[in-house]
Amino acid sequence: MTLRSRAYNELFASARTDGKLTLTNRLVVLAILASVAVAIVGTERAFASENRSAILWAEFGFGVLFLAEYCARLWAVAERPGPESDWAKRSEWARSFFALIDLVVVVITLIPFILAGAPILRLLRLFRLAALLKFGKFSMALKALGSAIVDRRYDLYVTGALALVLLLGGATALYWAEGKVQPEAFGSIPRAMWWSIITLTTVGYGDVSPVTPLGKVLAALVAMGGIGLVAMPTGIIAAAFSDAMQAYREEEARGKDGAMP
Repeated sequence: MTLRSRAYNELFASARTDGKLTLTNRLVVLAILASVAVAIVGTERAFASENRSAILWAEFGFGVLFLAEYCARLWAVAERPGPESDWAKRSEWARSFFALIDLVVVVITLIPFILAGAPILRLLRLFRLAALLKFGKFSMALKALGSAIVDRRYDLYVTGALALVLLLGGATALYWAEGKVQPEAFGSIPRAMWWSIITLTTVGYGDVSPVTPLGKVLAALVAMGGIGLVAMPTGIIAAAFSDAMQAYREEEARGKDGAMP
């Protein structure tokens, strides 16, 4: 086995049939979590002022590490099975979603050390957490979720249409019932939309609320409709995701049974 093929097996979890993380990928995951932790605590002024030098060195180290990982993946991906040339495989990988995330993270991690006034870009490194989804079982779960959403897309379209009708209906009803009493909050349908959104999503900030008897009755009806509105897409996606994961487990079990002597 060549050095590049060993690097490919270590860096790309998809090269393993069991979906488990290699030692290298485990270290990368730990580095991702550590870099995010540094970015978070670095926003605390008292801590950052006392440990400025340590934070800067840590951020620079993470930037160099992620750059090395990106270059290693770009080099090793040429070992991916397929008839394409090495550079075609590298080009295809470099244009993939997670590769673009990796590249952006490298740039925004290192650019504050090159350009003045760019430290705020370090906070964007928090999006590096999305890269965890490409590893092992996370990737399989993400594919199952995507498949579940695609399979139930028409159900979700219907739910979205009902949500829009209820949203506009609730805003219109409260505009009619409360518009003259509370013109600042319900003086127009767009203004009443804010109340309708926070009510239907069951957030309920309480910054605006109806005061008339009719408005309270209508608000109660909208609030009860919001309970069902939140439950419908949640149940649809949960059921589809469960079905997709069950199908994956059955396929995995059949593969193991077929591999048994």
